[in-house]
Amino acid sequence: MSIGIIGSGNIGSAFARALAKAGIPAIIANSRGPASLATLEAELRPFIKAGTPEEAASADIVLVAVNWSKLPQALRDLPDWNGRVVIDANNPIEAPLFKPVDLGGRVSSEVFAGLVPGARVVKAFNHLQAHLVSSDPAAEGGRRVLFYSGDDAAAKADVGALIGQLGFFGIDLGDLVTGGRLAQFPGGPLPTLNLVRFG
Repeated sequence: MSIGIIGSGNIGSAFARALAKAGIPAIIANSRGPASLATLEAELRPFIKAGTPEEAASADIVLVAVNWSKLPQALRDLPDWNGRVVIDANNPIEAPLFKPVDLGGRVSSEVFAGLVPGARVVKAFNHLQAHLVSSDPAAEGGRRVLFYSGDDAAAKADVGALIGQLGFFGIDLGDLVTGGRLAQFPGGPLPTLNLVRFG
């Protein structure tokens, strides 16, 4: 399945590095244009190529990792999602102060899903620090745990398979609201943990 990445900050770049290490091709895009990604593209060639947000959004699986306040603009005017899988790797905080956003009691993935109508949203890759996403998932004789959640079983299966390809041990937290609440930062109990599965 083709993979796109929208957002080239810490998490987007870490995900791209993890894909490149596993030999999995992807297109990465940001708001500043492909030329701004020349250094990252050179580092991760031949697997990671810079493109436009429209090109990245056309992939079968699209990871979105953008500063919270910039999400509406980043996702505006993109092609119809048409049931494609979109990974929500975002947290409701504002860099650089890391101030929590008031969502009125809603889970951030609910808000995110409203920005990508027609997509099958899976929450993943948001609860680990970026350096853990891009580093070797084999840790202390086991595999680093990566949580995911969503409402569509087939979409979760696709993301779970990708997590396994990258060498992580995926754990399905259930539906988008339940899992999103557990893995959301700030507020959820899981983002503070770096867990390893043995056996």
